[in-house]
Amino acid sequence: MSVGPVNQPDVDIDLGRLFKAVWERKLLVAGLTAAAAGLAFIITGMINPLYKSEARLLIETREPVYSSDQNRTGSDAAMLDERAVTSQVEILRSTDLVKQVARELDLSSREEFDSAANTSAIGNLLVLVGMKKDPLLVPADERVLKEFYKKLEVYAVPGSRVIAIEFSSEDPDIAAQVPNALIDAYLTSQSGAKLENNTDASAWLEPEITKLRQKVRESEEKIAQYRSETGLLLVNQQDTIAAKQLSDISTELSRVRAERADSEARAQSVRNALKSGQSVDAISDVLGSALVQRLRESEGSVRAQLADLSTTLLEAHPRMKGLRAQLADIERQILAEIRKVLSSLESNARVAKIREEELTAQLNELKAGSAREGEEAVELRSLEREAAAQRDLLETYLGRYREAASRTEPKALPADARVISRAVPASESHYPKKGPIIIVAAFATLLLSTVGIMLGELFSGRALRPSTPMLRDEAYQAEAEPVVAAAVPVSPNADIEAGTAALPIIANEADDFTVEAVAEQLVTDQVSVAVCVSPEGDEGSATSVMLARTIAGEGLQTLLIDLTGSACPTELMAESLRLPGLTDLMCGEIAIADSIHPDRLSSAHIIPRGNANARRAMRAIDRLPMVIDALTEAYDIVIVECGAADAAAIARIARADTGEIVLSILHADEAAVKTLLADFHEHGFEDVLLMTPGEPLSPLGNRSSAA
Repeated sequence: MSVGPVNQPDVDIDLGRLFKAVWERKLLVAGLTAAAAGLAFIITGMINPLYKSEARLLIETREPVYSSDQNRTGSDAAMLDERAVTSQVEILRSTDLVKQVARELDLSSREEFDSAANTSAIGNLLVLVGMKKDPLLVPADERVLKEFYKKLEVYAVPGSRVIAIEFSSEDPDIAAQVPNALIDAYLTSQSGAKLENNTDASAWLEPEITKLRQKVRESEEKIAQYRSETGLLLVNQQDTIAAKQLSDISTELSRVRAERADSEARAQSVRNALKSGQSVDAISDVLGSALVQRLRESEGSVRAQLADLSTTLLEAHPRMKGLRAQLADIERQILAEIRKVLSSLESNARVAKIREEELTAQLNELKAGSAREGEEAVELRSLEREAAAQRDLLETYLGRYREAASRTEPKALPADARVISRAVPASESHYPKKGPIIIVAAFATLLLSTVGIMLGELFSGRALRPSTPMLRDEAYQAEAEPVVAAAVPVSPNADIEAGTAALPIIANEADDFTVEAVAEQLVTDQVSVAVCVSPEGDEGSATSVMLARTIAGEGLQTLLIDLTGSACPTELMAESLRLPGLTDLMCGEIAIADSIHPDRLSSAHIIPRGNANARRAMRAIDRLPMVIDALTEAYDIVIVECGAADAAAIARIARADTGEIVLSILHADEAAVKTLLADFHEHGFEDVLLMTPGEPLSPLGNRSSAA
């Protein structure tokens, strides 16, 4: 025997076997399902129905129409974020609010909310023996609150500022009254909180306003006293007397300087005209004199007369001399008048200069005093700022006080919430839903019972089979089809060959040759050693592994010895192909206990093929019967899987009177079966137990059971 590569074998789940096991226990599954459905029906019928009602509340900032803070609505609405809404949810669940609603609706008088007040006899007995705490020791209010919170559910609707209030009760009217009463109590408490805030604000503002009025009065008195002491008296809303004087003198000085300059200019123009002998008729000051105007008229009249008489009279004529003398006198008077005008202008200029000097002196004096007034004005402005601040604060407090005083009624202070919908009594119960509960209970029981049966088959190994050699050769590229081979029930009276005696074939009462039937037969007959022969190789050896696991599932101590050349049982059952096993035992390298290993998928044990030299181990094969006899002392049954061995080889390790021969055949072949049976008969094995995992099929060509 050569050692193959070390790998973990693949096994397939026999789905047909799983469903067959469920079908065999269909009455149990149906009974459990029906019992679960009936129990669910009874339990739901015993439960008192619960009715649920819901009310909804929108959290928003609300102010009276006449409020002066209407511009704050947008900012206040922005402050109602998710945490603010969650805070309102906790307020609605607050103990004080719940107690108030419980008292208003008198919930403590209802057994639904205070079941501890009417305890049963069993409950009283448990309290007496100390196995249960006396519920009456807990105050009635706390008992009602505990039950109230179990039935109450308050939550914020995701993505909104809406709060939903749900309440469950055995009475549909109570289920609707509680959310509505809770909302009313919440709105009242919110309005009351605002009213309390206004009352507190009014109580605090009133003495503060009185104090501020006194402070404003004192500040204004200080300002008036300081102005009186420093002379910083106001002549209007802004200017003091000194500032007003300084401004007036500056204005007057500018005017006087302008007059002086104007008088000097006009006098100079008259002076220049007289000095140069030019006509002064164009000078405005001369023309403005009434006397000069009359003299010019007289001069014109005299000149007209001279011109008129010069045509008739000579220059020496007395009349002509008289007119010329009169004209010269008029010119002297005009010149004298012009000199007077010049003297008047010069006099005005001198007066203006004197006035300018006086105003300049006064201005200098005022400027010298303005520095002192500036320092005093700094202190004055400080006093004025303090008085203005006190006055503004007083005005603010007065406005707040008037606004708070106007909100003395609860209706004037709406709560920051609005009712969207109120709760109404429910027409149908919320719990229990009998139909869905019964269906779910029945389906769950059906599913669990089916899964339990399947898991039992999987853990026992009866529903597991190895992958076919084709899968291992092709690196498990495709999923193997389950082996559906026919059983080979051979009639005890059938002739194997012409002229030979009939060979007896062991079969159970129903002529069933499946793995389960063979396992039941071996257990019933209390067979201690079963030698399995698999003419078809690894597929038959895999059936022997299923036989060992099935017997182990019945609670018997089972051991399988791998005597095959391919090590198929070792590959299916052992953790590794490198484990020490039969060849190591035959070579004397290990003890019997060291060669035994547990099965990976069941409670059976296996002696794997081993790692020692196969030729050397075969020299000591005659020792195997003694090893098997020793193992039967520790195990209920020892199964020796020999693979595709002939009768002669089997005769070396098993005697016809001590062991049971199990012929594992998957694909029925009449000629091959006849040859095998004849071979075993010739070596003294008259009773052969056929085993196949499929449907019975007679090797003689018919599908009738063995007689």
